[in-house]
Amino acid sequence: MASANTNFDEILSTTLNNYVPKLTDNVFSARPLFYALTNGQTMRTVSGGAKIVVPVIYGKNGTAGSYAGAESIPIAGQEGISAAEYDWKQYAATVTITGIEEAKNNGEAQIIDLLEGKIFQTQETIIENLNTMLYADGAGNSAKDMLGLKKIVDGSALTANAMAGIDPSTTEGAFWKAQEATGTGVANLTVAAMATMYNDCSNGNDQPTIIIGSQQAYEKYESLLTSNIRYTDTDMADAGFQNLMFKGAPITFDAAISTGATGYDAGDQPLYFLNTKYLQLVKHADTWFKATPFVRPNNIDAVYSQILCYGAMTCSNRARQGVITSL
Repeated sequence: MASANTNFDEILSTTLNNYVPKLTDNVFSARPLFYALTNGQTMRTVSGGAKIVVPVIYGKNGTAGSYAGAESIPIAGQEGISAAEYDWKQYAATVTITGIEEAKNNGEAQIIDLLEGKIFQTQETIIENLNTMLYADGAGNSAKDMLGLKKIVDGSALTANAMAGIDPSTTEGAFWKAQEATGTGVANLTVAAMATMYNDCSNGNDQPTIIIGSQQAYEKYESLLTSNIRYTDTDMADAGFQNLMFKGAPITFDAAISTGATGYDAGDQPLYFLNTKYLQLVKHADTWFKATPFVRPNNIDAVYSQILCYGAMTCSNRARQGVITSL
C-alpha cells in the first residue's frame, strides 16, 4: 500500500479541501472567544509583510481648533499615531492515514469515512489547543504560540508588560495599558465592581462587546440578578452559548478559564471585559486552514496532509480591554 496511488491520493486531497470550510466554521463557532473574534467583521485578513502592523492612536491632532477670518490655520505634522507590530505565528495539524488503515478500509466510500473521522479528531484537537492558546500569554512552546489574553489583557504588572513593540512603563507608552481590578474571590463579586470595570473600559458609545469568565463567575452574576429578569444576546444564544446581558454586553463562560488550562490557577480566574473592535484575530490571505495535498513519503507506509495556519491575535487599543482578577 506504500506504492504510489496518485488517483486515490487526489480523491483524499479533494475530499479534505471540500471539508476545510466546514472545519473552519466548526472550530471558530465552538468557543465564545472564537465566536466573538470571528463573528461579523472582527476578523482581519493580511496578504503578507514581515510583521503584522496595527495602527495605534494615542493622541489628538494638534492642528484642530477654531480660527477667525484669514487667520493662518496650523499645518504642522500630527503626532499621536504609532503602530503595534506583531510577529506572524504558525499553527499546523497533520492528518495521516497509514497503509494498514487504507487496506482495512478498502474502497472509496470507506476510506472517505475514515478520512472524515480523522478530520473530526483534528478539528476537536485544534479547538482545544487554539482555545487554550488564545487565553494564555504566548510564551508556550518556546514563544511560538500566538499571543493571548493573559498577555494582551494581563492581570498583573500591567505597567511593565511591554507588547508589540510598545512599552507601557515609559512616558510615551503609558497609554498602552489595559484596565485592571483585583477581586477577592468569586463569592465577593458584585454588580458594582463589574459596572466599574465596564465603565473603565468604555469611552462614550465605545464599550465592551463581550464579557468572558469562569463558570463560577457566570453563576455568581446570575445569582445577583432579579429572579424574573434574564436578558440574553440572541446572536450568542442562537450560536449555542449560554449568556446573560450586563449593560450592553453578553456575559458568558469558558471551561478553559474554569479549569485553569490557560495558566491561571483556581484562585486567580479572570473575568475579561473585551472590545473586539480593537481585539482582532488576523489571518494570512493565502494560508489560513490551508490543506496541503496528500503525499506518500518514500520511507513511510502512510499518506499525510497538513492543515496550515499563519496568523496572530492583535490589539490596537489595550485601554478598551479590562480584567477583574483573583476570582
